[in-house]
Amino acid sequence: MINCIIVDDEDDAIDILVHYIKQTPHLNLVASFTNPLEALQLLGEQKIDLIFLDIQMPELSGIDFIKTIHGKSKVILTTAYSEFALEGYELYVLDYLLKPIRLPRFLAAVQKAIEQGNSGDTTQQETLEDDYIFVKTESKGKLLKINLAEIDLIESMKNYMAIHRGEQKTLVYTSMKELEDRLPKKHFIRVHRSFIIPVAGITGIEGNFVRLKNVAAEIPIGENYKPELMEIIKGKMI
Repeated sequence: MINCIIVDDEDDAIDILVHYIKQTPHLNLVASFTNPLEALQLLGEQKIDLIFLDIQMPELSGIDFIKTIHGKSKVILTTAYSEFALEGYELYVLDYLLKPIRLPRFLAAVQKAIEQGNSGDTTQQETLEDDYIFVKTESKGKLLKINLAEIDLIESMKNYMAIHRGEQKTLVYTSMKELEDRLPKKHFIRVHRSFIIPVAGITGIEGNFVRLKNVAAEIPIGENYKPELMEIIKGKMI
């Protein structure tokens, strides 16, 4: 069962979504909100799998709402304005529904949430091979797809993050924290204020340095990050 909420400042729009959700066996409506700040409070108290989120709201826009929750829940955007579609997908929303929302289109979006939930049963390597992110590059308006299984190292470079994949280095205008929140935590770990590494890429640890396949230099391990790294690998130690 997928626990969901609705966040929309229009009661009529909420009523339509409530009607659709009641017809969908996989969805459990926890609450609906016309005030996004109240929805944020609920998210701090309870795990919500999916949010049906309007974009244009007076207290807090849907785009800013997504940035605030840092990927804690999947999001399906609902709006009457198509010009927000690109920005929504840059924030990794699950789908984008244009109002007036029709039931077949609603069900197609919900199916994506169901499929993503079921994908957690696959093995680690299978999941990484199928998973990816889209990143904003130095070229305005251009998005680049990066397969997570290809990432060898992520390095902070002032206002940019450098994603290393073999001989390729892609510069992404984002923060370390935002990128860290977007990556699956069981596959990627931050080991230093300037480095995120793929767990599967670790070939050895010596003192306060970690060695990675496909990376020539040893990566330093920050004192504050070492306990979490050792916790991850201790189950494999003999």
